[in-house]
Amino acid sequence: MNYGEVLNNAKTIIGKKCRVCKECNGIACKGEVPGVGGKGTGLAFIRNREKINQVKLHLDTIVPEDKIDTSIELFGRTLKYPILAAPIGGLEMNYGTAQLDDFTYSQAIVGGCKDAGVIGLTADGVKDAFFQDPLKAVGENEGWGIPTIKPWKNDEILKKISQAEEKQVPAIAIDIDAAGLVILAMLGKPVTRKSVDELKEITSATKLPVILKGVMTVEGAKKALEAGAYGIVVSNHGGRVLDHTLATIEVLPQIAEAVKGKMKIFIDGGFRDGVDIFKALALGADAVLIGRPYAVAAYGGGREGVELYTQKVGQELKETMIMTGCNEIQDIGKHCVSYSF
Repeated sequence: MNYGEVLNNAKTIIGKKCRVCKECNGIACKGEVPGVGGKGTGLAFIRNREKINQVKLHLDTIVPEDKIDTSIELFGRTLKYPILAAPIGGLEMNYGTAQLDDFTYSQAIVGGCKDAGVIGLTADGVKDAFFQDPLKAVGENEGWGIPTIKPWKNDEILKKISQAEEKQVPAIAIDIDAAGLVILAMLGKPVTRKSVDELKEITSATKLPVILKGVMTVEGAKKALEAGAYGIVVSNHGGRVLDHTLATIEVLPQIAEAVKGKMKIFIDGGFRDGVDIFKALALGADAVLIGRPYAVAAYGGGREGVELYTQKVGQELKETMIMTGCNEIQDIGKHCVSYSF
């Protein structure tokens, strides 16, 4: 199987919900929630892509030749690339097919990412099985995955963290911006916004690194730091929870300036290839989460498709590093790009 075959397979399977566009930019699917689009006008999703495209690279090949190393250290583990698969749940509702459920999808994501030397995040949802089944897939892969928990009441979150600890996972994530997720609101699930004190209760109850996903301001990043978070994901939930937000890469530089070195900074929102990954690293991210394209890879090729997509993006990152004079991830910085936002 090659990546082209993965895309063709995916289009056949999920083409009615996800068109598998040549550029996944939110235009064709705007407003399709449930579905894969952005909320309302879809402009938050669309803006994510537009602003990434506005960042331009500086070509520089007058450098000593050396080995290109794309690896990073996270959670006490070495990852081949600074790439993670973002958590995606509600598969049948959003992708319009029962071909993959939350368990088999998680098997493809967690296993394929592991095979490629990176880590996949798993999702949570309205039914207990939407957390337990993905967690089972993580357990099948020796804990090589990061469970994501919705912002339920704290006692429920702590219960799920305890279950994750039993699988010896490297970290857990809480997508705090899911408090505004339309689908959960429609189903009447008690997700809530969280105070700093509530988040402190969570981070102090586990030795696992806690990642807070859904931070879009400097103030939010500082509050996450105060709450004891290991890291944040600069994220607007793929444009699915609030219309007309800024793009994630647009707010990344100021957030990185405020908290870089004090906590890990991850980002998602419109990142598609190795060039996009490079841009995020240059503007202050430690690693990048990719969402919708991983779903396409899982539907189109299962575990193998996920591995193929990861290898493709990793190779693109390596090629970009060659052409910008960077040998290691830490060589990538603002001097490598130009941007005007």
